[in-house]
Amino acid sequence: MKYFKLFFASVCLLLFLASCVTSKEVSYLQNLKHNQTIPLSENFEAVISPNDQLRITVIGVGDEKELAEPFNPFNGIQGMGGNQNQGYLVDVNGDIQFPIFGTMHVKGMTRIHLQELITEKLKEGGYMNEPMVDVRFMNFRVFVLGTADGGKVLNIENERCTFLEALAMVGGLNQFTKRDKIAVMREEDGKIVTRFLDPRSTDVIYDPFFMLQQNDIIVTQSFRRLYAQNILNTSLNVLTAVTSLTSTIVLVFLATKE
Repeated sequence: MKYFKLFFASVCLLLFLASCVTSKEVSYLQNLKHNQTIPLSENFEAVISPNDQLRITVIGVGDEKELAEPFNPFNGIQGMGGNQNQGYLVDVNGDIQFPIFGTMHVKGMTRIHLQELITEKLKEGGYMNEPMVDVRFMNFRVFVLGTADGGKVLNIENERCTFLEALAMVGGLNQFTKRDKIAVMREEDGKIVTRFLDPRSTDVIYDPFFMLQQNDIIVTQSFRRLYAQNILNTSLNVLTAVTSLTSTIVLVFLATKE
């Protein structure tokens, strides 16, 4: 039995050592200083990309309310399936099919630019004098893989999300996540571009991928020690069961012998 106890203590010690993580490996923004000013673009706006889904609403005031109806096919029961959540899908060429105007190239525009463009076309075409146009992303989502439960989809309502905000929304990173191997994957011009961001340094704020775009994918990786700990946990459970069984057998043997 003493050998079992010695082996059991050794496994516990290995488990403890495997779970040790230093603060330098996990602490956020370690070089942040008091009263430090870090410039951040306040004018950041997401740009429209292929496969985006847009909600475009044209509003008329007073006598122009009825004039706006043909430009809102998704709001009524009639036309376009009557599904107001369907929106305008940006095709692979970066175009949408807008009522009356037909094909409109919107790729690379911000939603504000598209609002201004539609407003201008409505006025110049004589359709409405004082139209109000509202454009919203319906698919501003960020995907996070590698969390404790496998992954999460973050729906960003205000169309603005930073790398650190996304990490906070999934509950932060556990101690076994590699801070220097957090990848942000983004589609640009038909290609997937990947950058590794490290939240331990304020330098992450200057990275062009710090401000997330719609459909960005964040992928995290774990230290090997996590897998070692899982193996040790399994071994410990087996060892505990074997030790209990052995103790029971010994007690039964001793009782029978007496």
